This record gives sequence, C-alpha cells and structure tokens, in this order.
Amino acid sequence: MLSVYDGFFSGGARIVHSDVVLGLMEGGQHHQVLSIHGEVHREATRQRMEDDACYRSLTAAGAGVTSLGRVQGGGRIPVTFNGPELAETARAMAGADVILSLKEQPLALLNQAGLPRRPVVVCLHRSDPENQGSSLADLKAAIADGTVAACVCCAESTRAAYEAAGIPSDLLHVIPNGVDLFRFRPDPARRLALRTDLGIDHQAPVVVYAARYDAMKNVPLFLRAAAAWLRRTPNGHVLMCGAGMTAANPRLDADIRAALGHGHDRRRLHLLGVRGDMETVYAGADVVALTSTWGEAAPLCLIEGMMCGAVPVTTDVGDSAAIVAGRGIVTAPHPEVIARAWTTAVVDRAAYAPALAASRELFSRTRMIASYAALIDRLHAGSARPALREPH
Repeated sequence: MLSVYDGFFSGGARIVHSDVVLGLMEGGQHHQVLSIHGEVHREATRQRMEDDACYRSLTAAGAGVTSLGRVQGGGRIPVTFNGPELAETARAMAGADVILSLKEQPLALLNQAGLPRRPVVVCLHRSDPENQGSSLADLKAAIADGTVAACVCCAESTRAAYEAAGIPSDLLHVIPNGVDLFRFRPDPARRLALRTDLGIDHQAPVVVYAARYDAMKNVPLFLRAAAAWLRRTPNGHVLMCGAGMTAANPRLDADIRAALGHGHDRRRLHLLGVRGDMETVYAGADVVALTSTWGEAAPLCLIEGMMCGAVPVTTDVGDSAAIVAGRGIVTAPHPEVIARAWTTAVVDRAAYAPALAASRELFSRTRMIASYAALIDRLHAGSARPALREPH
C-alpha cells in the first residue's frame, strides 16, 4: 500500500488517515507514505514533516515515509512536476497494489501521465468540494481516467456533497471516523494533571476548543462566545489548542482583543498551540466546543472529546448534529446562545455521561479500520495492474 499526502501538518484528516495506516499495518499490510511537501507554512505556524506527530508515529511503526521536498506556503499544489519528482513518485507507486490519496489534493500529482497505473482510493474528509480550488476537477479527471476505484467518505454529509457535485454514487463509500478508545477515555489522573499544570482549580468548569486557525472554524465566533461565558462564569477557563492557537499568531491576538479587550478574563483564556497529548486536554475539560461555519464533515475533536467525557457543544455543520445527538448540544451560531449552551453542558455533564459511555463502540477505531481493510481487500481482489498511464 502507498498513501500519498500533500503534506504533514496539524489537522484531523491527517490524524485519522495516519491512524488508519497504522491500523492496517497492525493487520499485516505493508505501507509506504509519500508526501508532496516536506514543510508547510500555514496557520501562522511552520510545520516540518519530521516534527509532526503523525510522521513520528508512522516511522516508529516501520512505515517508510519519503517526501518530494517541496515547501508549501499556503497555495494549492501546482500542476507542474519536474522529472525527479515524477521519477520518485513512479518508484513509490511501482511497489504498491493500492494507493490511498489523503483527500483529493494529491491527485494533481497522481494524475500525471506516465505514472504506473494502480487503483486509487481517495479519502474525503470535508463537506465542501466546491471550495477546494481545482481539487474537484482533479478528482473528476481521475475518475474519468479510470484511476479512482473508490472514494471513502468520513461522513454522510461528505457523501451527499460529493454526489451533488457530480461524483458517481457507486464510488462513494461512507466509513465514519473512529478513535483509539484506550487512549481517549475519561481519566481522573489526566484531568488532575492538566489542571494542576495550568493552575486551574479541580472543580472549575473548563471548555476546550481544538481547531486550527482557519476561517471555516469561525474563531471570532468562538471568542465572542468565550467572552460571554467567562463574564458570567467567574471561575471558568477556556483552552484553545491547534495550529495557530498561540500568542505568536497576530491574527488570533487581534481576534482576542476584539472579543475580550484587555480585561481580567483574558487570564482565563489559555493558548496551548499544537499538543501531542489531546487525550489529557480533553480529559481535563467539561465541554468540547466547535463553532465552524462550513467544510466540516465528522469533526474529530467532537469524537475525541466525547470519548474522554467532555460534553460536545457544536454548531450544525457537516455530520456534527448526528454525532452529538443525545450526547450533547447543537446550537445556533450566536455567541450568547453558545455561551448558555456551555453552561447547560457543564451543569448537566453527569446526566450526559451514560449516553457518552454507551456510544463508545460506535466511535471505535477498530470498527473504522476493519471497514477500510474490507474495502481495500475487495478492490485488490478485483484489480488488474496495467503498466503505465499513457500520455494524453
């Protein structure tokens, strides 16, 4: 198997895909990974492949990870690739029976003429195909060429959006996201450790927001809700995690000043940046919040937070409402409404606990990986392996 990434940087899709690769390796498959970019600058953060937690997990498990060495500054992947890059890609593809494309962006590379033909599974993790530059056109071109054997959608909203955008329904397979239930679980020791580290009283209500700094996440809305909640909750604390969620991001600093000013409430807003111990962060929280406006499919933060015992409070985007149904609260995208929902979630946290516990199997990593493995086995059993794609 070969997985092709456009790059290694903080985000739920890369976490899920890398966990799928690790799970398939545990099942006996041999995996290699090719990354188009070796370094990515986005969300006010320089992210080197070698520093990424997914990269370290994959290499530690024995997956060979190589890169074409490009540096991405935030633009789309260019269509033009040079001879050495295509040769490196051809070598990586030649040894694979099936190729997994992490989202549709790598198809700009995989669509190049002269590369080995292998069945490609495109793993889709958003619900806004029309908002991805030329990626939808690249996906349609790969389907017309016969390269794409299947598309895995992480959510029903993903399937519906891509079908509406013209992708054949028989190619779209829904495999919902899952997480490691041993890692993501309620843990009193982790809860105490996080709060001790941050100087938060063990009884104080805590809201966690795990997202990269991106327009789709609607960070200003979250901060306005945080300002309203902190004003009415004198002992409350808000944690912000993810790429760009640091004081070094001038845009985030401007958003915070606009929402909270320079008052004392800012002392209870903790900017944690990219964390490698999200199971501890979620275990230390009472509420996991999401305020996204578009693009989400099956937000990983909601699932991971729920599995650690935090009550999810989310706007109605992607499959979020279905994910939290009976386990949390869906709100209108209004700061006061969101703030009141956080308060309700904190007060009713114990009442939500049975539903969160009962849903653990539904969000299991084991279930997710078994579904991926079954699909790949079916594709491999029915695939032929022509030598090369002819130039157009």
